Amino acid sequence: MHTYEAKKFNLPSLEGISDESVKQHIGLYEGYVKNFNAISKQIAELAMSDSEKYVHAISELVRRRSFEFDGMRLHEYYFTQLEGGSTALTTGGPFAKALESAYKPFTLEKVMTMIGSMRGPGWAILYFDPEAKELLTGFSGEQHQGHFVTLPIILALDVWEHAFILDYGAAGKGKYIDAFFKNLNWDVVEKRFAEIQK
Repeated sequence: MHTYEAKKFNLPSLEGISDESVKQHIGLYEGYVKNFNAISKQIAELAMSDSEKYVHAISELVRRRSFEFDGMRLHEYYFTQLEGGSTALTTGGPFAKALESAYKPFTLEKVMTMIGSMRGPGWAILYFDPEAKELLTGFSGEQHQGHFVTLPIILALDVWEHAFILDYGAAGKGKYIDAFFKNLNWDVVEKRFAEIQK
């Protein structure tokens, strides 16, 4: 059985998101990795021990497993987008043109802010559908639900309270989203989009 390891991220000090908030957020990410491994191990142990006796426990663990996995992977998308410092979106590039086609007269930032500001925790996510050649924005409230199945993720914005409550309090989601976009490395996002086009 494969054991997943938490990735290390080379993050600069961020504008509007404190080092302590980042430290605690990464600790939470590491918890997802740990819990996914633990659940995977426990499922295997129970199944090998007596799968009929433990069928209900195994069922609940299997359901919980995707929550931990998706929390792990979405945070890897999230933190990678903040590595290397803030960069500007390439004006007139393929990704910028796709954004204009999909969201004009609005900007992606405005659309993602609207989605991220909805009541409740979750993730505002930008996907790309290679079949339809279309960008799609969505919201995953419990991170293992609400996804556009099979679609690659281009941009992941964490709007669970743990991402902003330390710096901005319970009502500070909007200020946090502004800070997220100020720190976003658009080069990372553009490369994700370019990889899908190959």
